[in-house]
Amino acid sequence: MYTLASKRVFNDGCICQTLRACMAKATGLPEVSSHRNISTRLMKPEQILSESHYRLLRCARHLSGRPGGAMNVFDRAMKRQQKKWAASLQDSDKYDYLRSEIGLRVADRVYDVARTFPLALDVGCGKSYIAEHLSKDIVERFFLTDICSKSLRLQRQSEMPTHCVQADEEFLPFKENTFDLVVSSLSLHWINDLPGALRQIQRVLKPDGVFIGAMVGGETLYELRCSLQLAELEREGGFSPHISPYTAVTDLGNLLGQAGFSMLTVDIDEIQVHYPGMFEVMRDLQGMGESNCAWTRRPIIHRDTLLAAAAIYKEMYGNEDGTVPATFDILHMIGWKPHESQAKPAQRGSANVSFADLSKIGKGPPQQQS
Repeated sequence: MYTLASKRVFNDGCICQTLRACMAKATGLPEVSSHRNISTRLMKPEQILSESHYRLLRCARHLSGRPGGAMNVFDRAMKRQQKKWAASLQDSDKYDYLRSEIGLRVADRVYDVARTFPLALDVGCGKSYIAEHLSKDIVERFFLTDICSKSLRLQRQSEMPTHCVQADEEFLPFKENTFDLVVSSLSLHWINDLPGALRQIQRVLKPDGVFIGAMVGGETLYELRCSLQLAELEREGGFSPHISPYTAVTDLGNLLGQAGFSMLTVDIDEIQVHYPGMFEVMRDLQGMGESNCAWTRRPIIHRDTLLAAAAIYKEMYGNEDGTVPATFDILHMIGWKPHESQAKPAQRGSANVSFADLSKIGKGPPQQQS
């Protein structure tokens, strides 16, 4: 199945009625076992991993691998298999164009911070799309984590020493106050509990540490969403959520604040990629490992529905040269862990200049009439 689904769930009120009804039925599905081997190299585990966190991970893996629950929309075991399949493709590199571009943009934001980070962490690193753009003068040591071991084995070359840890982004097995920098690129949109994941990132950061991340959100793939919905309405009399709503940029700032971050920066980039047709869009999404992994996903889409969706896609959004666009809204975020050395707002009422006086700045004294 080629379609992409990425539902951001913050609380039960953000789940659409159709999805909530389907999730209620999912509680009767059989339990799916989940096995994740945590491994490190070039560093002793006790130096960086919390033993008590291992016990939490065993329980968390069990809960993450089963359907149902208000905060369990995605099948994480299925997502791991999809990423493993995508990484096993002989031509997998040709599907890395979007991740490589976003990894470069995240690295540029790291360079904007005028300091050296002794220890950094990449959450959901994939093939280390961020590390390849960083120098050892900026990051001295880099920990790479991903849910898929195949992706970790295909990591790209980088200047600084790297240490690979296979771990779920939802359950970071690291001690509190460990890292000076945490980065993430295009992986957080598959997290079931995004507020909890952000709190974990804030926990493993040292005071005055910074989190720099990017995730898809906004109106990403709205062309594909609308085309599939209209085609299913026409051919089948109803539609299912093949592409779920993403995180809004306004919600992201609130979540970072609730997770304990300070001095927040949130902005959005729109990237538009042009393809020969809708089927090429879906093929590339599958090659990126971005196929649908929601518990409520449909096993198949009828052939007639897909053909109708492709025709609608080209008719509604097609370019003059015959290509069709696919829009990706990338949400960039920066948040700092509070520290006493950081700038703080002045107390309310302590100002000694009125806004009304700002218009008088730069003007000379009034001239006296003779």
